[in-house]
This record gives sequence, C-alpha cells and structure tokens, in this order.
Amino acid sequence: MSFFEILGIAVSLAMDAFAVSLGAGTHPSVRGPRPSFRLSFHFGLFQFLMPVLGWIVGLGAARLIGAFAPWVAFALLAFVGGRMIYGAMTAGKDASRKDPSRGLTLIVLSIATSIDSLAVGLTFAMMGVNIWYPSVVIGIVTGALCIFGVQLGTRLGARFGQRMEIIGGTMLLLIGVHFIWSELHGG
Repeated sequence: MSFFEILGIAVSLAMDAFAVSLGAGTHPSVRGPRPSFRLSFHFGLFQFLMPVLGWIVGLGAARLIGAFAPWVAFALLAFVGGRMIYGAMTAGKDASRKDPSRGLTLIVLSIATSIDSLAVGLTFAMMGVNIWYPSVVIGIVTGALCIFGVQLGTRLGARFGQRMEIIGGTMLLLIGVHFIWSELHGG
C-alpha cells in the first residue's frame, strides 16, 4: 500500500473527527491550547488505536462489528450532540454544560469518531497489510486536522456565541444520522 493511499484513507477517516472538533470548538469551555490539545490528542490516539484493535480482532468478528458500528456511533454522537444543544439552550445552568474536551464526554466522542477506523483495521487484516505504519499516519493526520477544526470552531463560537454551540451540537447529531443513512443505503 502506497503512502498516498494511506494518506487518502487517513484524511477520509479524519473527517468525522474534524467535524466533531469543529462543533466542540464552539463550546465556551474549549478555549486555549489545553482543550485543543486534549481533543486533537485523544481523537488522534483513538484513530491510531482502533485500526490496531480491528486488525487484532481479525476476520472472525468483522461482520458483527461492521453491522453495529454505525448504530453505536450514532448513539454516542446523538447523546453528546443532544447534551450540547441542551446546554446551549439552558445557558444559565452551568451543570449541564459539560466540557467536550474532558472526561467521559471526550472518551465518548473519541470512540464515536474512530469506530470506522476499527473496520479499516479489519480490512487491513484481510488484505495482509502491516497495521503499524498506516495507523501512525491515520493518528497523526487526525490529530493535525482536529487542531485546525477546534481552532476554527473556537473562532466561530467566540463570534456567534450560543448559536454556534447549538449548530455544533446539531452537527454532531447530523454526523450520527449520516452514519445510519450510509448503513441503510449502502454508502
């Protein structure tokens, strides 16, 4: 597999994480280098780990994981997106406004955006591709694109405030719906 093929796969896999980073960047608590680093690091790490996990799982479970992956991703994204929208609409109640760059929310987003990488790892196992080099490229590309996504989302969030946070939550929901649509309509 050539570098450009791996790079194409990496960019394709990173688009979900980029879009989620853009949406998360609109959240008021995601300001400054630390939240940006946490999001991009975790998204890149999970995008690196999931193909490795998929490759290890191998051929036996490919059909089972592939069938449920879009539904799991939808549920996770709908949960986080719904919480973002709810938090923006109840701005006076800080308890509901969880920082998407911390804790369980960060882990949920990292898993949701990297489930498709698990399937790629399964595919690499079927093709006999050594997993380490592609996984490193996928992780680095994802992390880099996510830094850009968070920064762009932060600028939009600072400029348009609460409306951008609602749009960010809606983006997460729509990404989840896209996963289901793709599953039901074959692409």
